[in-house]
Amino acid sequence: MKKRNVLLTIIVKRLLYIYKLKIQFKVEKEIPLVYEELKLETSFKADIIIESKVIFEIKSISAIADIHLKQLLTYIKLADCKLGILINFNSPLLKDGIRRVANNLQ
Repeated sequence: MKKRNVLLTIIVKRLLYIYKLKIQFKVEKEIPLVYEELKLETSFKADIIIESKVIFEIKSISAIADIHLKQLLTYIKLADCKLGILINFNSPLLKDGIRRVANNLQ
């Protein structure tokens, strides 16, 4: 998992450098699960969270299934974000492997 984390960090940093954007992001960010007074610290990990608003979930799978979209929606809700982007790099065309998931976005 460390190699994946390093790769994601390098990709994001290079993209942000190319576009000269001063955007805060976190890679492999832990999202705690909190229920009443019970808090599980290392429950979930989001691949990339940008500006504490958008979660990017990176996959390389044969096809995006409903469970992947539900997983992203769960991350969005737990992290108190409004938007998530699921990117599947195993699609023949990258544009076909990108899905948007919103949580009460107006």
